[in-house]
Amino acid sequence: MADIKKLKLVGICTVKGIQMTTRKALCNIKEFRTGKTQLSHTLCVTAQLPGEEGYSGGKVIFIDTENTFRPDRLRDIADRFNVDHNAVLDNVLYARAYTSEHQMELLDFVAAKFHEEGGVFKLLIIDSIMALFRVDFSGRGELAERQQKLAQMLSRLQKISEEYNVAVFVTNQMTADPGAGMTFQADPKKPIGGHILAHASTTRISLRKGRGEMRIAKIFDSPVMPENEATFAISAGGVTDAKE
Repeated sequence: MADIKKLKLVGICTVKGIQMTTRKALCNIKEFRTGKTQLSHTLCVTAQLPGEEGYSGGKVIFIDTENTFRPDRLRDIADRFNVDHNAVLDNVLYARAYTSEHQMELLDFVAAKFHEEGGVFKLLIIDSIMALFRVDFSGRGELAERQQKLAQMLSRLQKISEEYNVAVFVTNQMTADPGAGMTFQADPKKPIGGHILAHASTTRISLRKGRGEMRIAKIFDSPVMPENEATFAISAGGVTDAKE
């Protein structure tokens, strides 16, 4: 039996509980308002559904670093897939991280939960992985320490993913690249976190705005999929196929 009180003290609880009181690592890189949080919410529901090759669905842990998590969105997405609201909310464990150190501590409790309920959890989401590091290590003089701490966290994430066979989905932000203009790059932005985050991610997907409610997802680094892009839309039911 899990120590529920200890989990609540550290900040982990079920989404339904919040309402009553008031193996792969994917990196999703985005500009502002491109749909990365909506994709995270959609995955909270779809990860619970049966899928191909005998996948039976499972529970999800969501670590929120930017206060963007909205349980009501899970209800809307659950309606789209005709699944029970309460069941969906009960199967998502939520934790709010306030510092990069707290974010690291939460991973210890995540690993403990995966161990206690072996094979039950299928997905760990961190939205977003770099937000608190940017706050805690803001100066150029702190960059080396930031990258060292980030490397430790990513190593821990990889170990958890491999040991418990759980997919890890992390979101990230883009920042201006001062050197892009000198090299005539088409996109003058680059993902935060540098090579350390890039090498730790199995598949990287870049999101950008399209026309209207359309968004464009581009796979630009993957060991199993070619570079490609697809258009999608954001609806009340989460991320959906784009309508031409």
